[in-house]
Amino acid sequence: MPNTILIGAPVDAGQRRPGCLMGPAAYRVAGLAQAIGGQGHTVDDWGDLTCPEVEAPPCPNPVVHSLAEVLGWTQVLSDKVDDALSEGAMPIILGGDHSLALGSVAGAAAYASRTGRPLFLLWLDAHSDFHTPLSTTSGNLHGTPVAYIAGRTGFEVFPPFPAPVPADRICLYGIRSVDPAEHAALLEHDIAINDMRVLDEHGVVAPLRAFLDKVRLAGGMLHVSLDVDFLDPAIAPAVGTTVPGGTTFREAHLVMELLHESGLVTSLDLVELNPFLDDRGMTARLMVDLVGSLMGKKVFDRPTRAK
Repeated sequence: MPNTILIGAPVDAGQRRPGCLMGPAAYRVAGLAQAIGGQGHTVDDWGDLTCPEVEAPPCPNPVVHSLAEVLGWTQVLSDKVDDALSEGAMPIILGGDHSLALGSVAGAAAYASRTGRPLFLLWLDAHSDFHTPLSTTSGNLHGTPVAYIAGRTGFEVFPPFPAPVPADRICLYGIRSVDPAEHAALLEHDIAINDMRVLDEHGVVAPLRAFLDKVRLAGGMLHVSLDVDFLDPAIAPAVGTTVPGGTTFREAHLVMELLHESGLVTSLDLVELNPFLDDRGMTARLMVDLVGSLMGKKVFDRPTRAK
């Protein structure tokens, strides 16, 4: 079984609601390393990264904030994820808001390009995150990573993304909040949008299996980016961007079990956990439980709770 490397990314700069910087600690307290180790994987915790100081040119869009910090995190995360993959390990990035994927996926893309393998992206999120720094109206850069990864223009202040991921290798899954500008841009790029309507009509299995078949056929690497708001807020309240109608406990575990059975996942983000908004750690524990399923834990392994 592959070694796993935990990389703490206490990133709070991609949005305006403080608290995501406490995410890495919450995952550790909730027993993430133990959940992974319990499935026979070795776990190496590289601790929390720190953001280097970088100079940021002025952004033409005046609402964009914290650009220098996001650039710094992008740089350090790209390097560390590339390092972890180069060691033959599976990096698990503990966020932190979703702007961290600007760096984590860049690191995976750099490694994939260098080793001659195609990179695929599974985006488990309520949002498409397809804005650019020029198109965002909120100024929150956690809404831009997929656009950066896909090679959209508007990221001139960022390092050029290594080997942008073609549209047919990106799967947005569980989407239910897309604004008109993002929707128009997504249609131009022909990215598969498996929104909750698709999952309601076809179930969670068929669209995911179809995407995993493409990854397998191409001999690809698969980066999975799991946002807390992929889950319904009734079971995962610890996120600043709640959108009703998310995946259920059972659906989310089924997705993770299918990913485990595929054997294709090579890197993973856990993002947007804000422990300040949690209810006695229930969201952190659920996210850890989902990682357990991704690592091989089966439904029949789960203890029965006292009635």
